[in-house]
Amino acid sequence: MLTIRNLGLQDYDITWQAMQRFTQERHTFANDELWIVEHPPVYTLGLNGKREHVLTIGNIPVINSDRGGQVTYHGPGQVIIYVLLDIKRLNLGVRQLVTLLEQAMIGVLFQYDIVAVAKLDAPGVYVNDKKIGSIGLRIKKNCSYHGLSLNNDMDLRPFDDINTCGYSDLKVTQLSDLGVTISTQQLASSVIQAITKALST
Repeated sequence: MLTIRNLGLQDYDITWQAMQRFTQERHTFANDELWIVEHPPVYTLGLNGKREHVLTIGNIPVINSDRGGQVTYHGPGQVIIYVLLDIKRLNLGVRQLVTLLEQAMIGVLFQYDIVAVAKLDAPGVYVNDKKIGSIGLRIKKNCSYHGLSLNNDMDLRPFDDINTCGYSDLKVTQLSDLGVTISTQQLASSVIQAITKALST
């Protein structure tokens, strides 16, 4: 059984603590959950994140997170879906889950005539070598939390002040820059459908 929660705009810290608590306290028979959320502007550093990849310290907070990966930016107009899954029960490895999330985003983008690809050496989703979707996960007690972000219609300028995902030359893009106009909620629903379908097969 899969529970979908639409949390709206929430502070990163509050949502992160809720994910940790949910994962720590969940029991063997607990439903898996997908959380749809947007965050106010925030930089997050993954477990491998190096502070020097934050090039300019301005008004946007920088939070050391426990997800995998390097540094990224979250802000309004970006689809964020957190995947709180019992991966042992689902018989999924971590790499399989990453691939599932990448393919969900790629499939949704294809619906809007955007050709996107995944890269084996750099998790996430890319259009013309620009990153449009990111993935960062944490596994505890055989369960996942954190998840994916997909750039829809946001202010991309804060990405200029970081080495996105630890790469100095990596550019980012979004659906609105690729000629697609869609609400962030509608886009989130499409990604949720793709994830749900993949998990049920």
